[in-house]
Amino acid sequence: MILVINEPFLPFFCRTQRWAARTRGRVLRAPDWLAYAVAVLEKDGFEVGFYDFPACGWDKKKLISLAREKKPEFVILDSTTPSIYSDIECAKIIKNNCNAAVIMVGPHISALPRETLKLAEGNIDVACIGEYDYTVRDVIKNIGNLDKIPGIFYYKNGEIIKTSPRPFIENLDNLPFPAWQHMDLLKYFDGGKLYPYIDIISGRGCPNKCIFCLWPQTMHGLKYRLRSPRNVVDEIERDIKLCPRVLKGEFFFEDDTFTIDRERAILICEEILRRNLKITFSVNSRADNADRQMFQIMKRAGCRQLLVGFESADQQILNNVKKNITVEDSYRFIDIAREAKLQVHGCFVIGLPGETEKTAEKTINFALSSGCNTVQFSGAVPFPGTKFFEMADEKKWLKSKNWSEWLREGEQKSIVEYPDISEEKINYYVNMGLKKFYFRGMYMIKFLFSAKSSSDLYRRLRGAWSYLSYLCGSR
Repeated sequence: MILVINEPFLPFFCRTQRWAARTRGRVLRAPDWLAYAVAVLEKDGFEVGFYDFPACGWDKKKLISLAREKKPEFVILDSTTPSIYSDIECAKIIKNNCNAAVIMVGPHISALPRETLKLAEGNIDVACIGEYDYTVRDVIKNIGNLDKIPGIFYYKNGEIIKTSPRPFIENLDNLPFPAWQHMDLLKYFDGGKLYPYIDIISGRGCPNKCIFCLWPQTMHGLKYRLRSPRNVVDEIERDIKLCPRVLKGEFFFEDDTFTIDRERAILICEEILRRNLKITFSVNSRADNADRQMFQIMKRAGCRQLLVGFESADQQILNNVKKNITVEDSYRFIDIAREAKLQVHGCFVIGLPGETEKTAEKTINFALSSGCNTVQFSGAVPFPGTKFFEMADEKKWLKSKNWSEWLREGEQKSIVEYPDISEEKINYYVNMGLKKFYFRGMYMIKFLFSAKSSSDLYRRLRGAWSYLSYLCGSR
């Protein structure tokens, strides 16, 4: 018996996003990367129990009872930087309550495998580094002879052993679809997405080299590897059968940049149209990927919204983080998207290298005047494994390397401070940007009265209530 667990931490903590935290909108995203690992194990004939503790509202007492009841041989746990001490505590709970080998995956242990294994004091047996779908399976098959399994760190005779790197998966079509049959997909919520929503990952990796982006640098690499359009749409049809209510919600393409390969994006849309699927979907995009023809075909296929990392309205900051876009690209992108009648969700980060109070205000003013339909502001976090972390560590910008201090009572916050702007001011401008954007009178009226269905109204009201609850709690 194998248990795959998205372990407990704090209420509403979302570990499956790039900024692992309790978000201001109380987003809860399904554990898609773990779901792939479960599917690979089940394809090989293993008996697997898959449990998402945050979605079920379970705590560590439930973890104790589950370990005692199931008596698994192996337990797979995820890891993030803000939750790592708790993640290690969960590994200890497993060790104290059953005789299982503990395998840990995820961005934190991928970035800091030796440190994490030492902190765990023997409660983690194997660290699977980076893209772990097949690594986990191979470890379980060869637990007594790990030397030749690529992509792991493990203890042997009291020493930490590192094996050779594991190549990235080239043929993603060979992977089984995520094991969503174990999940209640109606438990996941994001106020920026139609309810319910299901993630689709049609490609992995990103060729861009933004210094702050976590997943390409720690998990999936800098090459965009693609699934075939047919395989992607086959998964969409499977998901509709599993969760028919998604037809009232949407699919979200969680690729770092769905639009970066224009031809492949168009082919996926043409396949959706060919099968006459009446779906809605949204995608991640980039400000330099604006293309009228592509946007028009995406709209015809059911695309609703483009999520775009504009990050900053200051060109020097964009250059500092190697974003490789211009502020003019951002304005042009919004104009072309609106021509195609696509909504734009602007993603902004306050506290990147070069930030000052003046540049923070400049970014907020851009968000207000840009024509974005919705926005998010985040405080810059240099996660271990990124170039941003190396820079922040070297230049003494980090407020703390005690991972338990990387959240404020579970809330997302910045962890850097510069000569020209403090950590407190960065967090202040994050909240200011959100308040100024969403608390405009006409915007609030339009936001509520433009709902297209009862499901759409539900997600808008729930998202608004979540954010208001955050604001009240943060005072």
